[in-house]
Amino acid sequence: MSALREAMRELPDAVFADLLESDDAYLLVIDLPGANEKTVDVGVSDGKLEIEARREKDVPMDFSYLQEERSLFLDADLPLPPDATGADAEATIDRGVLELRLPKREATPEQEIHVESR
Repeated sequence: MSALREAMRELPDAVFADLLESDDAYLLVIDLPGANEKTVDVGVSDGKLEIEARREKDVPMDFSYLQEERSLFLDADLPLPPDATGADAEATIDRGVLELRLPKREATPEQEIHVESR
């Protein structure tokens, strides 16, 4: 089993993620409700995919929390598969669903991945 799939199992229960593979890339799909391209940072460093996301929660004025379990932040470091690279990686976010396309190639240096809205 790949280290990335194993690390995905360690994500908080509230984070839903899928990992897909084609002949030339991996596709990581993560649900981040309330997040957008301005509140998500993604990068590749030292063989790891680094994801930082934050979201806002609106609480109606007449209500207060009895229980709060939806985190405002997600910080995840996931190991890249050995044949994946951050070079030419693409990231999009649409209604809180982040899609990261990681090409398969030789390892490349540290790189930030720009997140765009659809």
